[in-house]
Amino acid sequence: MAPGLDVFEDLAAAAFAALPEEFRRLARDVVVRIEDFPDDETLDAMECETPFDLLGLFQGNGLAQGGGLPWTGQMPNMVFLYRRPILDYWADHEETLGGLITHVLVHEIGHHFGLSDADMEEIERRAGQDEGDGGSG
Repeated sequence: MAPGLDVFEDLAAAAFAALPEEFRRLARDVVVRIEDFPDDETLDAMECETPFDLLGLFQGNGLAQGGGLPWTGQMPNMVFLYRRPILDYWADHEETLGGLITHVLVHEIGHHFGLSDADMEEIERRAGQDEGDGGSG
């Protein structure tokens, strides 16, 4: 049985808590939201063919673009994790659900910081070591 939104939120919170402390500290103002699917506007903007094409999304002004501090009336920087597409991907791959959520979370928060793929892989590796599973789940 696929986990509901509440369980998924708990998994995302655990994934965030397992990230390296300095990364969590820098990302403390990023809001993480869990939704079943992206909305139609997002799907159109990202040129997705189906609602299952997008696992997560960073929305806001990243630190790399000088957006570390909010302006009056500005929405907070947000990471969306899309439950149904993540579950669909998980069902077809040999990755743990927690590992997949960590991967998507790090990738999307990485956009906030303007990190390279290598930087994000290192953060995921360190998160996996902190869990004691080496990142492979």
